Amino acid sequence: MVLAACCAPVAHSAHAYAQFGDIKYPPGFTNFSYVNPDAPKGGEIRMVPPTRPTNFDKFNPFTLRGTAPYNLGGLLIESLLVGNSEEPTTAYGLLADDVTVAPDRLSATFHLNEKARFHDGKPVLAADVLHSWTQLTGKLAAPQYRSIYAEVRAVTVLSERVVRFDFSTPNPELPLVVGGMPVFSRDWGRVGGVSKPFDQIVSDVPIGSAPYKLASTAMGRDVTYVRDPKYWAIDLPTRKGQYNFDRVSYKIYLDETSKFEGLKAGEYDFLREFISRNWARQYSGKQFRSGELVKRAFPNRNPGDFQGYVFNLRNPKFQDVRVRQAIGLAMDFEWMNRQLFYGIYKRVNGYFPNSEFHADGLPKPDELALLAPLRSQLRPEVFGPVPVSPSTAPPGSLRENLRQAQALLKQAGWTYRDGALRNAKGEAFTMEFLNDQPSLIRIVGPFQKALEKLGITLVYRVVDFSLAKQKMDAFDFEVTTTRLPGSTAPGGELLDRFGSVAAKTPGSSNAWGIADPAVDALLQKVVSAKTRPELGAAMRALDRVLTNAYYSVPQYYGDAFLIGYRPGAFVLPATIPPYYEADTWAMSTWWASESNK
Repeated sequence: MVLAACCAPVAHSAHAYAQFGDIKYPPGFTNFSYVNPDAPKGGEIRMVPPTRPTNFDKFNPFTLRGTAPYNLGGLLIESLLVGNSEEPTTAYGLLADDVTVAPDRLSATFHLNEKARFHDGKPVLAADVLHSWTQLTGKLAAPQYRSIYAEVRAVTVLSERVVRFDFSTPNPELPLVVGGMPVFSRDWGRVGGVSKPFDQIVSDVPIGSAPYKLASTAMGRDVTYVRDPKYWAIDLPTRKGQYNFDRVSYKIYLDETSKFEGLKAGEYDFLREFISRNWARQYSGKQFRSGELVKRAFPNRNPGDFQGYVFNLRNPKFQDVRVRQAIGLAMDFEWMNRQLFYGIYKRVNGYFPNSEFHADGLPKPDELALLAPLRSQLRPEVFGPVPVSPSTAPPGSLRENLRQAQALLKQAGWTYRDGALRNAKGEAFTMEFLNDQPSLIRIVGPFQKALEKLGITLVYRVVDFSLAKQKMDAFDFEVTTTRLPGSTAPGGELLDRFGSVAAKTPGSSNAWGIADPAVDALLQKVVSAKTRPELGAAMRALDRVLTNAYYSVPQYYGDAFLIGYRPGAFVLPATIPPYYEADTWAMSTWWASESNK
């Protein structure tokens, strides 16, 4: 622990911090406008996680090995600042009641709320913040945290409730990044006054300060959280009207059929649907006719998610951009949307679809200003119209796309002979598709057949969630599919997704293995943007470079949340915020009806 005598000169000291200065709620505000501040407490919400977790075998969500219960960190552990569903780049005080940013933007100082308490009743102090940062950035934590906080040079305890983060660069996003850091007690994992190594904290439940605690410490599949009746921040403006359920339960199902049957049987109350066939064909029957269950598409203004087939560039066969482009030409989205998806989806173009960060047409002047200094490192095509995903809509066709693919493969040294596409060494082109969802074979199947016409063999390998996670963390795959949520405030997380350092970091989000100096340079422009227009220009330039490299085969996205739920169990707030995740919004702002108490 480092003690210091004074803070940096004050430039910004307030109840909130905005990356671009746009703070909606003034000091003394009572609650966010999209919540009901008088929502009653009680009842239960039973949900299914939107991801595909399996049985959990640890209670530490911050280490690489093993699986923690779904949403453990979100419901048990809090941060210094917290955002909302209206303002993309603004956060308000939670554990901290004041944030001060130095004039040179090289430090941010937080004053902790004197009311803040951990679940064991002890106060949240600056030493706990320092301890959390030290553990998260240490070698025993999951390596992505070192990427996220890579620009934090030091953390200094100034007094019992004042802590300062010093930055390596004047990045205006960094106060938000460190403000969102999970803060847990120094006592977590401590036995007899001695702390266990962080990766050996497995069965110890985190000592956090959030609204919920675990109902049971037994390892297993389903998990239930119970609301802490002594929660310290229940009347705080950033918590007023939120976390109204006494119990939040997550049910885990290992296949789609049993999951939907569980909804109809009343085993849980809320399901976000991701499969268009299910939405079109299954959400019917007596429960829906009677109103016991409803299906509803909830609108939002969120940027579209990126979803696509991902190539592992660490494999030599995928290092030629012409090969990657050719494989992408074999996907017939129009046929799939018509025959499989009931016309529900839209095609993904680029990495930031349906947002202000999506590159379109020729580079604009603000994009060119960023791209021109990198010209020698970029493909010439980057300075032309940005590619759009291949289409088979007339006058186009899959046949014509496959002809183009064949020509590209030939240029890259792959020709069809002896019953397969082969390189100069005679090696056949095969790809293994790694996934943990057997139901996706119907979607991969048409792509697989189109690749066969090029002489490429695609093998579909299904493994369970745990093994899939292990292999992805170790980058032990050839091709897989991924979905990356869109963001209204992209920043430091992109370093973990596309940065060269992350490409070599096990467990990072850079599944592709992208290690491009030009991409790294643009990522720095993103994280150092001082205005929203600067951020937009950097993001569009980045999108243009990534898209021209054909690192992925873009798939599809939906522009509404498809939800099946039990309306008699809940009351919904009157206002739907513009930027939200359906599951989090329901769990945190809905409340139980009288019949559910």
